[in-house]
Amino acid sequence: MNYMVLNTRHTGFVVDDLEKFISFYEGMGLKLISRMTEMGDYIDSLVSLKNVKLEWAKLALPDSSVIELLKYHSHPCLINEPNYLQKANRKGCSHIALTVSNIEQTIDYICSNGGSIKNKYQVSPDGNVKVAYCYDLEGNILEIVEKLI
Repeated sequence: MNYMVLNTRHTGFVVDDLEKFISFYEGMGLKLISRMTEMGDYIDSLVSLKNVKLEWAKLALPDSSVIELLKYHSHPCLINEPNYLQKANRKGCSHIALTVSNIEQTIDYICSNGGSIKNKYQVSPDGNVKVAYCYDLEGNILEIVEKLI
């Protein structure tokens, strides 16, 4: 059988403060692997905006999966609500799930570095994992999972 999709290339987040986000994710163990500013016809056509100035940074997880952080210098984010937290049931990309070695330590890191959590972590009904929905610096959902078995 021929497969059309071979793997996940990266997951992207648009952010306001690229430096802050790079530091946040590096603190969780990701490594900055590339960074670039793009302008011109290629990026304008790709994102369907005119006169784009876009800076991005790619950070790798230990399993080589990648998170891409994007800062639109020319077209700032349209959500400017204070303390905006993404709703779990909104249409579109809901969350990114990260397997962690210690959920309590990870939650402490997230909360002490500008992120947040609404509810205590839960143990799944089958007892296999601890799970929490946390929020990064701009309210994107990070599902944090610690395997128990």
